[in-house]
Amino acid sequence: MNKNTVLAWATLIMVVMGLILIGLGIFKYDDVAGWGFGAVGIGFLANAWVFNALKGRV
Repeated sequence: MNKNTVLAWATLIMVVMGLILIGLGIFKYDDVAGWGFGAVGIGFLANAWVFNALKGRV
């Protein structure tokens, strides 16, 4: 595995985890904790976007 493959796997895992966290915030937690799960999920998606942009440049 080269560095681009590692970044691709990291991007995929972070997108999946981000969507799971956002889903937990929407469907499971109706109180203030839901906002926290949603915010962390959006952070995971932002980091995945950065990892995807780094492919081929690192």
